[in-house]
Amino acid sequence: MPHAPDFTPPDQLPSGIPSNLDPAPIQPPPPRFSAQYIFFGNEGLRTGWSLLLYLALIVALFACVSLIASRLHHPGQTQQTKTQPASAATAIASKPIPLHLALLGEGGQFLCVAIATWIMARIERRPVSAFGFARRRSLRNFLAGLAWGLAFLSLLVFTLRATGLLVFDARLLFGPAILGDALAWFAAFLLVGLFEEYFTRGYLQFTLTRGIAAICSWLFKTPRAAAFGFWTAALLLSIGFGLSHTANPGESPIGEVSAALIALVFCLSLWRTGSLWWAIGFHAAWDWAQSFLYGVADSGTLIEHRLFATHPVGRPILSGGLTGPEGSIYIVAILALVTGVVLLTLPRTSAPVPTGQPQ
Repeated sequence: MPHAPDFTPPDQLPSGIPSNLDPAPIQPPPPRFSAQYIFFGNEGLRTGWSLLLYLALIVALFACVSLIASRLHHPGQTQQTKTQPASAATAIASKPIPLHLALLGEGGQFLCVAIATWIMARIERRPVSAFGFARRRSLRNFLAGLAWGLAFLSLLVFTLRATGLLVFDARLLFGPAILGDALAWFAAFLLVGLFEEYFTRGYLQFTLTRGIAAICSWLFKTPRAAAFGFWTAALLLSIGFGLSHTANPGESPIGEVSAALIALVFCLSLWRTGSLWWAIGFHAAWDWAQSFLYGVADSGTLIEHRLFATHPVGRPILSGGLTGPEGSIYIVAILALVTGVVLLTLPRTSAPVPTGQPQ
């Protein structure tokens, strides 16, 4: 006859040992206007406080990096820079960007965003992958983004050249220098893609989506609150991304609009895949092909050691003028094609809002 397992009634258990038979204690909700209620909700730290803390971290980290960079590269010239005439500053900004400044600048900015996001992930008890770095199909999506970014920028440049709106003047690099500069500038523009995508469509997109979706669900009790939150956040951040390009030398209204539209397309890729990898690849390849491979302006800026020297011809609304191909009206057709590619090649494989509930 099998031996029956030992059993001790719950009331006879030693002190401090919980019984599985006892129901879990029900925690009463915190009283309204208490510190816990003001700062924390069902998903941890409330959205508004999360955004304020994240932006404060970004500002502090950027200030530290800027201070270190100024001490390393321009010691003792702070006062001279402040008194520099505006025309001289504009002239300096219009010079081709050196490779080392691009690597240090973009690398430093990406590092700031990565640190701030990591700190917020720890505070909110979420995995860092929740903010756009999901590992599923990451390499596949990244490589696909690279290929499509190169293809569509090439299509735009060849269209401008075929219609007589862009002229290739001369080849500037020869021999082994081509490969070395190509790889170095690709590293720089990969940092550009990482920084801009992670900053504008990483933590900010996730957290704004969470907050807007919660408000929408509370007001309207709709199951589509997550979708409404995602696209409202995407629209706001994309407009901000377009407006941020006004600081670029030589930027035009069409260039600003195209930046906002491509930001929405990148949000669409995030919605479809749950990650930023496709957008990072596309962004890096587009900028690399534009600035290095074809040597055209990017928001009015050229780089050093580009492969070709070019210049626009004709009306700026068609050629892009000093802004570059992104300032051409042809960009609208290109972006429509990119949207079609996202819809056709990126099947919906995960939730529109990256998961990562507090642990």
